[in-house]
Amino acid sequence: MNSGNGQSTLPPDAPTTGADTIGNELTSTLASGEKGTIRSLIDSAMQNNPYFAAGGGLMLLGTGLALAKSGMVKASRLAYKQMIVDLEIQSRDKSYSWFLSWMSKHPQRISKHLSVRTSYIQHDNGSVSTKFSLVPGPGNHWIRYKGAFIRIKRERSAKMVDISNGTPFETVTLTTLYRDRHLFQDILNEAKDIALKTTAGKTVIYTSFGPEWRKFGQPKAKRLLPSVVLDKGIKEDIIEDVHDFMKNGKWYSDRGIPYRRGYLLYGPPGSGKTSFIQALAGELDYNICILNLSENNLTDDRLNHLMNNMPERSILLLEDIDAAFNKREQTGEQGFHSAVTFSGLLNALDGVTSSEETITFMTTNHPEKLDKAIMRPGRIDYKVFIGNATSYQIEKMFLKFYPGEVNNCKKFVEAVESLGSSVSTAQLQGLFVMNKDDPESAIKMVHTMKTNEEFVV
Repeated sequence: MNSGNGQSTLPPDAPTTGADTIGNELTSTLASGEKGTIRSLIDSAMQNNPYFAAGGGLMLLGTGLALAKSGMVKASRLAYKQMIVDLEIQSRDKSYSWFLSWMSKHPQRISKHLSVRTSYIQHDNGSVSTKFSLVPGPGNHWIRYKGAFIRIKRERSAKMVDISNGTPFETVTLTTLYRDRHLFQDILNEAKDIALKTTAGKTVIYTSFGPEWRKFGQPKAKRLLPSVVLDKGIKEDIIEDVHDFMKNGKWYSDRGIPYRRGYLLYGPPGSGKTSFIQALAGELDYNICILNLSENNLTDDRLNHLMNNMPERSILLLEDIDAAFNKREQTGEQGFHSAVTFSGLLNALDGVTSSEETITFMTTNHPEKLDKAIMRPGRIDYKVFIGNATSYQIEKMFLKFYPGEVNNCKKFVEAVESLGSSVSTAQLQGLFVMNKDDPESAIKMVHTMKTNEEFVV
């Protein structure tokens, strides 16, 4: 009903507000002592209040539902926090690759997203061995472990990159019930044990690849020290010096001396320099990082980075150091064409940013070509000549291949000494391998090792 001024008026007996209507109903109910329900009040309000009919009631109901939904979301989040637990493993963590390998072999696994991991090995004879293994790729996976269900989510970032190797940053998140959280530790321990078993009793060889160290081929069986025969006392002296260095870290620290040790093994080819380093690594339970100074795109910065980021418990090996620099100039020998400078090499060995707690072995066939700057203590602390086979070595190697053949051993030593030229331990080993279990034939073939080449110290 409209008044003369165009404003709407309500009948005298009509309620003025929704609150009045509800209040009157509540008053009437309480006064009469009748028991009503919340539903009857709401129905009464909706039927008698014109504001509900005009949409106000729907608005109130919508607001109520929104609040109820928000409460349910908060309650579910709270329940999730209380009942669910997550474990995140980042790709920069060592356990990341361990876990992926473990998961790829887990029998109770549901995966619809897979990635391929290729193992490529080129053998010395030119043949190639290739092995493909399928590992869980980015996406969601489910496993059942010790009766518990665990969701695994592998994510790859499109924006973040691991600066050490240039690969996309990744994370793996494990989710399970809070009561089963102890299983995370069990999984990580299993993954670690499996990974370590593959290298147990073996020596891992690393080579540089870009800014990082990568495993070269499969881990090699540890070479035993008795298998390498050096001249009397040489092997024992080096081992004693290495052990003395390893147990005196505090002594170096207390005196402000950089805790690193450099060794130079020099001598003719085939005298056992590299073989001894491999055997020493096995004795110490260390791995070997081989750094090729002639590698393409190797710069001073990269050299420094690699030497400061070696895998733990590793020996750094710089082979044929003379092939890289001759009197501070790049030699060009053996295709040397990297961007490493002589000063960059010196700084990496003994500069402000050089690594600590490192054992470095260098080998050379021509020590006379090395600059005095690289020979100084702090860069090379221990130098030893490992030459061609002496009578002592010839005897020890013969009896190692032919145990108990004492008489033939004397004949063999005399035959070698009568050649008039020295022979290397590599030549001796080759002769013994050619005449397995046949010492007489080995004696007859001594003349095949005669050479006119001599090594000049």
